Amino acid sequence: MVKQALMDNIDKKTKDAVYLLTRMIEIPSFSREESAVADLVFDTLQKDGLEPKRRGNNVWCVDPHYDAQKPTILFDAHLDTVKPVSGWTREPFRATVEGDCIFGLGSNDDGASVVSLMQVYKTLIDTCQSYNLVYSASCEEEVSGKDGLESVLPLFPPIHVGLVGEPTEMQPAIAEKGLMVLDVIAHGRAGHAARDEGDNAIYRALEDISWIRDYCFSQVSPLLGSVKMTVTEVHAGTQHNVIPDQCSFVVDVRSNEFYSNKDLYDYICLHVSSEVKARSFRLNSSCIDMGHPLVLKAMEIGRVPFGSPTLSNQALLPFPSMKMGPGCSSRSHTADEYVRISEIDQAIRLYLELLDGLKLEK
Repeated sequence: MVKQALMDNIDKKTKDAVYLLTRMIEIPSFSREESAVADLVFDTLQKDGLEPKRRGNNVWCVDPHYDAQKPTILFDAHLDTVKPVSGWTREPFRATVEGDCIFGLGSNDDGASVVSLMQVYKTLIDTCQSYNLVYSASCEEEVSGKDGLESVLPLFPPIHVGLVGEPTEMQPAIAEKGLMVLDVIAHGRAGHAARDEGDNAIYRALEDISWIRDYCFSQVSPLLGSVKMTVTEVHAGTQHNVIPDQCSFVVDVRSNEFYSNKDLYDYICLHVSSEVKARSFRLNSSCIDMGHPLVLKAMEIGRVPFGSPTLSNQALLPFPSMKMGPGCSSRSHTADEYVRISEIDQAIRLYLELLDGLKLEK
C-alpha cells in the first residue's frame, strides 16, 4: 500500500506540474535547440533546493541521499519537440487550457512526462526507499541525437533499471521496436531511351524493392510482432530520354528483440544486389523481463504490459527499462497536440503507487 503521506498534497503537485508544463510549452524547444527550456528546468530544480547538473541541453539530478549500496532507478523524459505540422488551429507555443485539456506543442510528447516525473522524484527522495533515484530531462530524443541522453549516461551513477516517460496512457511498454535506416543504391549504365542500350538502374532497384516488400523474417515477437521493412523514398533519373544509371531508395527497418540491427543489415546485404549503407546500428530493439520487479509491481496495480512500435530513449539504455507516462501516443506530432490535466494527476498517483516500497536487487 502507498503510504498516505506520499499522497498528501497531490493537488499541489499536479498544480505545480501543470504550471511548469505551461511555461515549457511557451518556449520553442526543437531538437538541438533546447537551451532555453533546459534553463527553465534547471532553474526550477535549483529553486526547489536541489543540485541539478547540466551538460549541453541535458539536465539531471542525483538523489541527495545517494547510497552506493542501493540499486538506482533512472527517470528520463525528453525536453525536445518536433516542429509543428500544418493544421494547427491554436498557437503551438501558447499553452491554451480548455477545460481539462492543455493544448500546445510538446504538451503530450513529452512535457507531461517531464513534469510528472519531476514531481514524483521530488516526493520520493524525501522518503525511505530501498533504491536511489536519478532524474533526467534529456535533449535530442526526437532525432536520436548523440548529444542527448546517450552522452550523459556515463556521468550518472550505475543505473540498474530505467523508467522512461513517454505518452503510453500510463500502461507499461515492456518491449519496443528498434530502428535502422538504410540508404540503398542500385547501379546501372546510362544510355539513350530511344535505343536498346544502357542498363536501367530503376529496374534493378525494383527487384530489390520487391524482395524488401515481400520478405518475412522468421522470428515473430509475441509483443512486437514481425520485423517491418518499408521503402519510404525513391530517387532516380535526370530527364525523360536518358536511361538512369543510378536509383537510390531509403528503407525504414523496425526490428524486434530477436534480431540486432547489424544482424538484419548483414542478412539484407546477402539478398539484394544493390549497394546498402546503414545510417546507424545503435537504435536496437529493447525489452525488459516480464518477471522484473518493476513489471510485476506495474501489473499488481492494474497496469497492462504491451509492446510499443515507436522508438524512445530506451533504445540507448544498456540496462533494463520500462516506458510509461501520461498522454496518448496517437496525439504526438499532430496538430493541436494536447494532454489532459487529469492525466498528469493520474500519472503522479500511479508513479507513486508503482515506486513506493519497490524492492530491487542490485
